[in-house]
Amino acid sequence: MSHQYCGKCGAEGLDTDLFCAACGASMQRAAVGEQESVPVVKGIVQQASAHVNGMVGEKGTLDLKLKDVFSSVFEKHTKEEADLLFISGTAVTTPDERDIQTSWPKPWLFSRIFLALASVYVLLYITATAFESTLVIPGLLVMGSFAVPFSLLIFFWETNAPRNISIFEVVKMFFVGGVASIAATLFIFSMVPVYELNVQGAITVGIIEEVGKLLIAIYFIKQLQVKYILNGLLIGAAIGAGFAAFESAGYAFHQGALFGDEAMLANIVDRAWMSLGSHVTWAAIAAGALVYVKKQAELSFDHLKDVRFLKLFAVPIVLHAAWNSPFFIEQENLFLYLGLIFIAWLFIFSLMNAGLKQISNSRTVE
Repeated sequence: MSHQYCGKCGAEGLDTDLFCAACGASMQRAAVGEQESVPVVKGIVQQASAHVNGMVGEKGTLDLKLKDVFSSVFEKHTKEEADLLFISGTAVTTPDERDIQTSWPKPWLFSRIFLALASVYVLLYITATAFESTLVIPGLLVMGSFAVPFSLLIFFWETNAPRNISIFEVVKMFFVGGVASIAATLFIFSMVPVYELNVQGAITVGIIEEVGKLLIAIYFIKQLQVKYILNGLLIGAAIGAGFAAFESAGYAFHQGALFGDEAMLANIVDRAWMSLGSHVTWAAIAAGALVYVKKQAELSFDHLKDVRFLKLFAVPIVLHAAWNSPFFIEQENLFLYLGLIFIAWLFIFSLMNAGLKQISNSRTVE
């Protein structure tokens, strides 16, 4: 017997079903020649989003249209609008909880910052190649390694609806937290060395690096005394972005020293687009999950033992381990990595959705 998928929630049903058993929506098909069945892929995605939503305490599928979220990217914005964003997060400019926007944010500043940083990178590249100058190579390496992670961090800052963390704190977490997380990771590696990226090595690296970033995230979560899930996402993203930027710069330098400038440039480009779904998102999921569990309570060790947190923290570890696994490395398949990036962002958007509902529900309680 054939199957069909609900156009509303993506649940699977029999071809003869008139209504969805999951959400009750009509599943009656159009006449022959006018059938509008939902693609299998869409049904799988919707079911996956429902499962992820369940992990963060929400029900149903993730009702999100990316074209709406990113619609402001293509609109014109004034300098005054940017200025208003940059002054947010201070004691004077942080809004009361009742004034926080709970609709899906529409970030745009991150795209302008990316264009500015990418333009600097291109100018440095042109200068280096046109004049064969080695003086601009360090700048080329740094800008290429920092452009995407830092721009992605600004995206998380813009989507922090409470507007209670200033750009100064964000930049501090990016630099200090990023370097501190690398130091914490290297310290753990000194005690638990990994000599080969086989399956066991990939898993070990995933655990150690995610734990290292989480330790620094815990420090900032306690220091800033945050209670919103969106704050946790931002803190994790800041630390992950710093980790990614400094690590990418190190890898690029290493490639350049061993194999020359072409290898360095290729490494910069590869790690730039891959950073869209690696350290930044992994650390954001971990920190967001921790704040999701602790909520307004004082952070304690009990929260780290909470099953809900452990399940969510396992996600970045598994994604990280898969990313470094011999299978992914040997395949060199773009779509495999895009799949991991998609999964990471599915959890990010689900946590953002839970974060917005957290604010909305707190108003209802009041």
